[in-house]
Amino acid sequence: MRPDMNPDIKPDDIAHYLQDHPEFFEQYADLLSLVTLADPHSGRAISITEKQLVSLRDKVRALEAKLAELITFGEENDVISAKVHGLGVALIAADDRAAVLRALFSHLGGAFAVPHVTLRQWGHGEDAGAVPDSIKAFASGMQQPYCGAAADQEALAWFGESASHLRSMTQIALRQPDGVCFGLLLMASEDPHRFYPELGTLYLERIGEMAAAALLRVST
Repeated sequence: MRPDMNPDIKPDDIAHYLQDHPEFFEQYADLLSLVTLADPHSGRAISITEKQLVSLRDKVRALEAKLAELITFGEENDVISAKVHGLGVALIAADDRAAVLRALFSHLGGAFAVPHVTLRQWGHGEDAGAVPDSIKAFASGMQQPYCGAAADQEALAWFGESASHLRSMTQIALRQPDGVCFGLLLMASEDPHRFYPELGTLYLERIGEMAAAALLRVST
């Protein structure tokens, strides 16, 4: 009796049986040639073997696309790493605060193409009187660089006349080895999408660490 003629046999029963007896189609291999499924692309009926090939081709295409995406990300990271390395070398060569700032601003504005960069350092007295306590508290409480809209950020005023045109920014706390914050590095852009909230901060953190180490070295 056919299963569809026996109300006591349900499709789930057949599925469970086949799962428990994978050797079934070895014993009845000719049945496979009778099984047809709808092609997901054309809608025409195809054999189960063709269906498996279509499925495998789709998976291969998806994997190839993912691999291409990963390669692109890797190449982009290589470019950024080279820029960070160049900045690090320049900071190591700087022998005073002015040279550190020149290296920092020239590389961030050049290789990284950041249109607006500024920095305030209060831990060793250079800008202590010019930085409000509210900004110092904000910087000290940062767990990672801030990336997002420039509007309503108090430190935005440090960019002077350009401030009103800036739409996105990042703020990076500069810290001593013991974690005490002694300064703040700012980068900003007229492009609202240049520094967006979901932007990865790994390289920004490294830039901040290198800048902090260089400033501390020439300040002691």
